[in-house]
Amino acid sequence: MFCGRNEHQVPVLLKGMHSSICSDCVKGAYDILETNNVSHAQSSHTHNEHKHNDIPLKTPVQIKEYLDKYVVGQDRAKKLLAVSVYNHYKRINHNHSSSKDEIELEKSNILLVGPTGSGKTLLAKTISRLLDVPFTIVDATVLTEAGYVGEDVESILTRLLQEADYDVSKAERGIVFIDEIDKIARKSDNPSITRDVSGEGVQQAMLKLLEGNVVNVPPKGGRKHPDQDFIKINTQNILFICGGAFEGIERRIAQRLNTQIIGYNRTKTQEVDKDNLLKYVDSSDLRSYGLIPEIVGRLPVLCYLDYLDKDTLRKILIEPKNSLISQYVKLFDLDGIKLIVKPEVLDLIVDTAIENKLGARGLRSICEKIFGDAMYEAPSLHHKTFTVSLSYAQKHLNEHQN
Repeated sequence: MFCGRNEHQVPVLLKGMHSSICSDCVKGAYDILETNNVSHAQSSHTHNEHKHNDIPLKTPVQIKEYLDKYVVGQDRAKKLLAVSVYNHYKRINHNHSSSKDEIELEKSNILLVGPTGSGKTLLAKTISRLLDVPFTIVDATVLTEAGYVGEDVESILTRLLQEADYDVSKAERGIVFIDEIDKIARKSDNPSITRDVSGEGVQQAMLKLLEGNVVNVPPKGGRKHPDQDFIKINTQNILFICGGAFEGIERRIAQRLNTQIIGYNRTKTQEVDKDNLLKYVDSSDLRSYGLIPEIVGRLPVLCYLDYLDKDTLRKILIEPKNSLISQYVKLFDLDGIKLIVKPEVLDLIVDTAIENKLGARGLRSICEKIFGDAMYEAPSLHHKTFTVSLSYAQKHLNEHQN
């Protein structure tokens, strides 16, 4: 017997091969387990194991195929991004499952360099939607060095935390897209009596985020103060994708490639595509533009985006799943009207976008000028079809230009 009492002294006696236990002892043992919270610890352990399960991975080919549905062109950028994102989350799975004596893989943040409207933000957004991880876009122009008017660099992680519904472990696997990073370039190499608080100061403050450290984050954003409660976030597994137009960097690339060399002692250089100098961008050009070497070193994956030509812009209008024209067709369809856009109207939209030098971002504003009056009038009309002709489009574009 477990407690020493016989079967006549207990309600129920459970007999085993070599010993017995009564129902009172069973109940007492259960109460002890409940008091010590053993069952909770076991369930918590199971929950943590589930929490750290591997992230479902898509292969680089699958990632690019998904990007192809929403992003037209930029094949090289899509391949490079697909490989980088795949390696990043493969690295997280490896580091969580590996033992201490195995190789620990380090992360590789990404820098996208390309003209405005070339698809930098769209690429990052689309990848985050595929992976179903917290994603936030931050404008670097509002950031300042700690202690000055503006937003602290840590506010970047506050937004990511909000996207993750304040689930820290989920936020620590998210993606942050820092846009307009070229706007925080060092203002001048000349010494000055004033601090560069929105340029080099921000770059210095960003180093700890990009490298991977535990950062104190104010849960509601804003400026930090000593009496505030902070949330600790480890940025080791957060993927940072930075993007910038780097306006004028082509001149620095041209100087480096000696494309303007003249004179009798001219040396023969490799053939250079002067119409697309951005394809030759490297880390030395970024440093001469104003990014500090430490920032460049923490953005090892450097990818350029091509200028969008006429054919690509036309495809952007009609081919992606959520193309602009299909969106307008749907808007009219909700009113029971079939929208027909003539092919020559598409050419006019593309030519105007190229003339304005706004890339794909300029397409919507042009479409709004053309379809604006139609969307105002059509719901009140009884016509079942609305056709946009070249003369109609030209008339409304001219009205907005005058």
